[in-house]
Amino acid sequence: MSEIHLLLVDDHDVVRTGLKMLLEGQPDLIIVGEANTGQQAINMAHAIAPDVVVMDLTLPDISGIEATRRIKEENPEIAVVALTIHEDEQYFFEMLQAGASGYVPKRAAPEDLISAIRAAANNEIYIYPSLTKALVSDYLGRGSQDVRPSSLDTLTAREEEVLALLADGLGNEEIGERLSISKHTVARHRENLMRKLELHSRSELVKYAIRKGLISP
Repeated sequence: MSEIHLLLVDDHDVVRTGLKMLLEGQPDLIIVGEANTGQQAINMAHAIAPDVVVMDLTLPDISGIEATRRIKEENPEIAVVALTIHEDEQYFFEMLQAGASGYVPKRAAPEDLISAIRAAANNEIYIYPSLTKALVSDYLGRGSQDVRPSSLDTLTAREEEVLALLADGLGNEEIGERLSISKHTVARHRENLMRKLELHSRSELVKYAIRKGLISP
């Protein structure tokens, strides 16, 4: 089992201590750093390049959402899992837009957080069940007001494949291996389909792919 290096971000010492006790009991989860502010999280993510950042949303300087956005801008390969008391849809969608791969409320069972971390490390997306309903309802319920001028018909067969795999959580290198093309070719396909569909984030990709039946909710 491959090791997953973790950075824990929470401004409460007691929370981080509890997380360490929980996660260190898993043979594949290795804690390589801790941060108690958003800026410290950004700096440490840059310095130690963990596989997954477990991110609180409420921090004393900048929000976990902004910290996530900056971490993903600097190093897109680092996955972020939100662990928060906030279950409001606004926080949820903003965190997805920032690039998070998982969203887990602090009331969740320990197994949910561990599953989210492992999923994120494998370039998959993990969303707590109660929030998955909000995601699908929002994406499927917009109807005609969210219809874009571009359609699936404008995409090539290869772009459809790349879209489905991106929406399913795979990175450029993994998609390249799956389709036997280079990651640079994947990046070009990604740019083309984003431009054609007027999409700007992975969460929008998920929405579009679900609505078009390319992936299942």
